[in-house]
Amino acid sequence: MAEIEITDELVALQQASDEAHAYLKQLTEKFGRPTQDGGWSEERHADWDAAWAAWSDRVGIAQAAVTEHAAATGQDRGMVEAAVKSAVRHPAPAEA
Repeated sequence: MAEIEITDELVALQQASDEAHAYLKQLTEKFGRPTQDGGWSEERHADWDAAWAAWSDRVGIAQAAVTEHAAATGQDRGMVEAAVKSAVRHPAPAEA
């Protein structure tokens, strides 16, 4: 099986998406669920909505870049996406 070709740009876009998602999770952990007793204040809703929008934007950009790269290189889109996510979430150890 041929190795999937990915770029540093695709990796950086996925990292940005993952970081935005991690921040969204942090806010949820910090604020609790919006349906809990007392709910969220308007400020908390605004903070979470802004974080969700940032994550959504970054996911869209990363996904579009993967689709474009796969089409341009003739690679399977799903395989490119999997290779990018693996490179970000399970990087190879640095060589000494």
